[in-house]
Amino acid sequence: MCPSGEAGGRRLARIFDAGKAFSNMTRRFRWLIVVLSAVLVAGCGGSTATTTKTPAPRQEATSSPSASPSATKVARPTPNAAKVADPAKLSIPAIGVKADLIELGLKPDGAMEVPEYDRNLAGWYTEGPRPGEPGPAVVAAHVDSKHGPDVFWRLKELSAGDKVTIIDRAGAEHTFVVERLAQHDKDSLPYKEIWGRTRGPALRLITCSGPYVRSNGGYQQNLIVYAHAA
Repeated sequence: MCPSGEAGGRRLARIFDAGKAFSNMTRRFRWLIVVLSAVLVAGCGGSTATTTKTPAPRQEATSSPSASPSATKVARPTPNAAKVADPAKLSIPAIGVKADLIELGLKPDGAMEVPEYDRNLAGWYTEGPRPGEPGPAVVAAHVDSKHGPDVFWRLKELSAGDKVTIIDRAGAEHTFVVERLAQHDKDSLPYKEIWGRTRGPALRLITCSGPYVRSNGGYQQNLIVYAHAA
């Protein structure tokens, strides 16, 4: 299952830490963005996710979908950006997902907050953009639990062109189109690809994947879905 526990929370926090650091860097060195953009894109082409079936849910697991923040802030939308309410619901018809969205931040000890298991919950990272605001919003959820499949169990089945819709608390719908799926080892995630600047609203869906190794914290990889505004 994924994510859980302090170790899992800290692993998840590393992605967001890198995202904050990268965003802070781009704010302070805006003049470098054009020069760096080609490098950032070239450095983030991860392997495409496979379509093999995820192993049966584990009865004991402590891993977490990795994606992390820390001292610096993820870039927020510009002041003149359209106002978007906090997200409330997640819908992915292609894989039968209809889940509530909760806020994910950092605990006082630096561990990443994660959704509860078996509650049909996904979480959005509150230090980044809200889904529908300019920039890459991040949503994470468990792939399974000791009781069976969880919200992102079928995430690997998504294909380019599939739709993902976020309904915010004001009732507005923000629809995204899947671009691609990528699978990466937890220790070699493409932070710049996840957190790099975008031309408009974008979405990243993250969960655990790959081989499950209990002695090494659970699932060894993350599955990342990249999507842009419809």
